[in-house]
Amino acid sequence: MTRKAFVVNDEIRERVRSLASVGVRQDDIAGSIGCDPKTLRKHFHDELDRGKAAANAEITGCLFASAKAGNVIAQIFWAKTQAHFRECQAPEDPTPSTEATSHVVILPDNNRDPVLTEELHKAQQKYFNRKQRRQRQLE
Repeated sequence: MTRKAFVVNDEIRERVRSLASVGVRQDDIAGSIGCDPKTLRKHFHDELDRGKAAANAEITGCLFASAKAGNVIAQIFWAKTQAHFRECQAPEDPTPSTEATSHVVILPDNNRDPVLTEELHKAQQKYFNRKQRRQRQLE
């Protein structure tokens, strides 16, 4: 038993575009016009795209108007999505606080690798110099 061929006409094309422009899901559009979602995408690809673009344009226009009118939430949303603003945390203080308990582990060096030994000494010296400067500032 063969399936009945799906007939595409201008009326159905307009209906698909109209439903897509108000955000109706593709599965629901397919059910309303009596075809499979795969058939819908095959025959009405342009209408689905145009409808979605029209919906996005209308909502974006409303969002923009709302942001211009002073809606802070709309302004923040616009700044994050369109202007690529990001919230970021303040960088941590690279020097340990004297109020916070911090532990420094100094690993013994067996002097087998002179380059590593030198790097360890530099790092330790840098750390202790920073710590001394910080203590002097607090005094």
